[in-house]
Amino acid sequence: MRYILIKKGLIYDGSGDMPFQGDILIEGEKIIEIAPDIEKEDAQVIDASGKAVTPGFIDIHRHCDIAAFTNPHFGEIELAQGITTTFVGNCGLAPVPSVPSWRKELYDYLEPVIGRLPEDMAFETYEDYRNALEAADLPVNMGFFAASDSIKVALKGFGNKAYTEEELIKAQEYVKSALAQGAFGVTLGIMYQPECYSNREELTAVVKAAGKVGILCTHIRGEGDSLVESVEEVIDVAAKAGVPLNISHLKSTGIKNWNRKIFEAIQRIEQARESGQDVTADFYPYDGGSTTLQSLLPPTIMEESFEALVKGLSGPEGKQRLRSELNKVHQGWDNMSESIGWDRIIISSVTLEKNAFMQGQTIGALAEKLGYEEPSGLVADLLVEENGKVGIIVLSMSQEDVDAVARLPFTLLISDSLYGGDGKNAHPRLLGTTARFLNDFVIKRKVLSMEQAIRKMTYLPAKRMGLEDRGLLKPGYQADVLVFQPERFLDHADYTGKHDPCTGMELVLMGGKQVLTDGILVDRASGKLLRKGFK
Repeated sequence: MRYILIKKGLIYDGSGDMPFQGDILIEGEKIIEIAPDIEKEDAQVIDASGKAVTPGFIDIHRHCDIAAFTNPHFGEIELAQGITTTFVGNCGLAPVPSVPSWRKELYDYLEPVIGRLPEDMAFETYEDYRNALEAADLPVNMGFFAASDSIKVALKGFGNKAYTEEELIKAQEYVKSALAQGAFGVTLGIMYQPECYSNREELTAVVKAAGKVGILCTHIRGEGDSLVESVEEVIDVAAKAGVPLNISHLKSTGIKNWNRKIFEAIQRIEQARESGQDVTADFYPYDGGSTTLQSLLPPTIMEESFEALVKGLSGPEGKQRLRSELNKVHQGWDNMSESIGWDRIIISSVTLEKNAFMQGQTIGALAEKLGYEEPSGLVADLLVEENGKVGIIVLSMSQEDVDAVARLPFTLLISDSLYGGDGKNAHPRLLGTTARFLNDFVIKRKVLSMEQAIRKMTYLPAKRMGLEDRGLLKPGYQADVLVFQPERFLDHADYTGKHDPCTGMELVLMGGKQVLTDGILVDRASGKLLRKGFK
């Protein structure tokens, strides 16, 4: 049927304005009319009485870089959350570019974040990756970034040496190549190896290659004791590179930093914005984060290859060295084991069946149960056994701090979902971010109004990514539309290992096509690869 007519819904158009009751007429992929009472004889009518009608949710930060190629269920948990568009290549981490000499090391390093790549899957260039996404059946719309950390691995491996002048030129060429293939910008992973060794000048030189075309989205260097300095660093990098800046998952970690550091960081961002710099930030609606176990290692422990790292962690001497380094202060590095304690760090994913029992348990409790003198010994053994492929959940934040970030007019919602492991003990944000945000932050605790929250999931991310025809319910815009009752749109995943998907999303349209009806996925191939500068 050529026309779809959504009748009598409470329309939250994404702008942040108050909702209004009305009808929406869709022809093909586009919205063509919004009015109080539309009649169209040959239209398919959808009764939205008593329900919210919103734009499709846009999540600019999920790590589903390879899910379209490896996961036959990709799209199910995303569309159940109302997510119609997402972006990959975040935190500087991506499976592209990859070169034969470092491919296995890179893919092993990425596995807890994006999942396991088949041995025959290789994306050497951004053109390879773009072509693969275009050829795939995409259940959601996807865009990608150039991932600077992976670029550095392709050129130098995991070592701690700076780029040579020739390598820096090649890194810039990688960024320009990504943008030529439609990338929306560049991401940094300054917390992660090897980019943690890059100084401000090197980061600026790489980001500058994005020119005025792309945006910089960045995982900052430190989110605990060094939060303020880390925010200042990326503001400076973006200013000198001349690119818009979005700070990924803005938060303050470490119990002693709660209710204090985040406000200093916000002040620095507001000062930059007042001076005319284009700076925004994003957040997820949980008080716990998710990362890899390797990220807990001090920089003095890291090696140029994982083989060397394993050798250094093996045996009594390796365990003692790790314990000793964790008890030292390392300038510019946040010691999560010290700042929140081992009892707030949960094992979320492993690869070996014999270690599966560890998932969902804290490192502190496991170490005691298994008879370790000190939890760092368990960390060393686990990294060696699992070849580094261990995901963790860190209960590192204060809810008051998360609420403060959520209230800011320039912040937008993300999930930062990791796709490593089997998903059974994944961070709940993989399955329930959007529903939790509306249910907890709007309906239960009233941190935000419904229209403010919808704006943070629709118009703001669309505007930040330069998507000119998405994020609003407006004539001429893409018909990515959701219909649901907010009180019945619920998340069911938590930190204890409960991993049920969202329920209550009644209808999802993408480009005017019904892709989810009454919570059931009915179309797995209506997504498109979105490319910056391409219609």
